[in-house]
Amino acid sequence: MSTSTSPTGAMPTSLDVSGTPRVPFTRLVAVEMRKIIDTRAGRWLLAAIVLITAAIMAIFFFTADSPERTFDNFIGISATPQGFLLPVLGILLVTSEWSQRTAMVTFALEPSRTKVILAKTVAALVFGLLAFVAAIGVAALCTAVGGADGGFDGVEAQLFLLFLALQLLTVLQGLAYGLILLNTPAAIVTFFVLPIASSIVFNLVSGLRDLAPWLDLGTAQGALFESFGGPGLTGEEYGQLATTTLIWIVVPFVLGWIRVMRAEVK
Repeated sequence: MSTSTSPTGAMPTSLDVSGTPRVPFTRLVAVEMRKIIDTRAGRWLLAAIVLITAAIMAIFFFTADSPERTFDNFIGISATPQGFLLPVLGILLVTSEWSQRTAMVTFALEPSRTKVILAKTVAALVFGLLAFVAAIGVAALCTAVGGADGGFDGVEAQLFLLFLALQLLTVLQGLAYGLILLNTPAAIVTFFVLPIASSIVFNLVSGLRDLAPWLDLGTAQGALFESFGGPGLTGEEYGQLATTTLIWIVVPFVLGWIRVMRAEVK
């Protein structure tokens, strides 16, 4: 490989990369998804999400009475394990690079940190969507094999939309904590401890109980859990879910974005 020189024979003082094509965004998303699949922790986590979800549904299948084996009940059962595991996936998408010190390589190959964060966000949402599809498939199979008579009765598009919204919100919450802390253990502990502590405070302090649906994410999402198989959320409950999502997910995500943009890569 030859190195071009100036007309006077002097070595160039800068490298012109203006003609180099930009990395396609779809390739960045594919790379972020592959980072999870290529690591042992990521593979085990993905397997755990599928296997534990299937196991929980199987336990419910063999222990519940036949009239209770409805599609919406199977969906409600699957929301609990996925609600615990999907946020960890979102955390690992961010923190693994900083703990393994590969962020320098990532930002060297793609200098735009905003594009990298967006790619991680899309990858996290894709994984959340895949988990949603897997849960729907297992729930449909369990209902068809030995569910209640009319187990699919009353199933509407709203059920799928609410369940998908719950899955995506949880994975985004994990991603937000990962962006803020950039440390896997700290982000995981914060994700599990902080919301639980908030719910305890709002339940123990009588003067705060009326504010809990508007300020506590667990209380607001509780209505979302209860809506599976029910009449759905009311307008006020939608407002409470939006407010708590802003406080617990959107604001931490923005603060984490700012931190990554300013963080020193070592």
